[in-house]
Amino acid sequence: MPSLDKSLVADLPMFAGLPADDLDEILREAQSIRYPKGTAVFQQDEVAGSFYVLLHGHLRVVKVTPDGQQVVVRFVTPGEIFGIAMAMGRTTYPATALAVVDSIALVWPAAIWPRLVAKHPALAVNTLQTVGSRLQDAHTRVVEISTEQVEKRVAHALLRLAQQAGRKVEQGVQINFPISRQDIAEMTGTTLHTVSRILSAWEEQGLVESGRQKITVRDPHKLFILAER
Repeated sequence: MPSLDKSLVADLPMFAGLPADDLDEILREAQSIRYPKGTAVFQQDEVAGSFYVLLHGHLRVVKVTPDGQQVVVRFVTPGEIFGIAMAMGRTTYPATALAVVDSIALVWPAAIWPRLVAKHPALAVNTLQTVGSRLQDAHTRVVEISTEQVEKRVAHALLRLAQQAGRKVEQGVQINFPISRQDIAEMTGTTLHTVSRILSAWEEQGLVESGRQKITVRDPHKLFILAER
């Protein structure tokens, strides 16, 4: 793999603490694959044959519950490792990953994971930290859905997205990938109607601005106060 690619990924959390030669060796085992907007990188319950690092674009991770309800688990942003079912002791993917925009990922065969982490223990440590962080996020969302009013849940969701993938614009902080009101509803355990009502009220108050699959947080401080009150 060209050295340019190494310079693009050397600072990613997955590769923290790895010597350059080790990184070269790991990258030689990967291939770069493009996923056009709307395509699935992998499907829920599919055999987990690969693991990935997102280089460019954004992914929506969705899970369908046994009763057929779809839940947006999270969004994957550039630099993140994902599809690491084997690291969690799973043989299948627990959810579906869909390209929100044209995206590019580095892909490794899942079968080489045990050999890679045995030879490069920093990979295992970095991945464990990632899994731990996501587990903490999941616990936070479960508590929010169980105990908070829906307006606060939506505020927390928008603030998390703005922090994760926000881009400063003249009007405030824009969530830098296409996101719909339905996505917000599925993230917060509520309905599209409720999210639309809340966002419309917030627009009138100058807190947010939402257009066609674009959401801008115009006043993050006021939204934070609303989320925490």
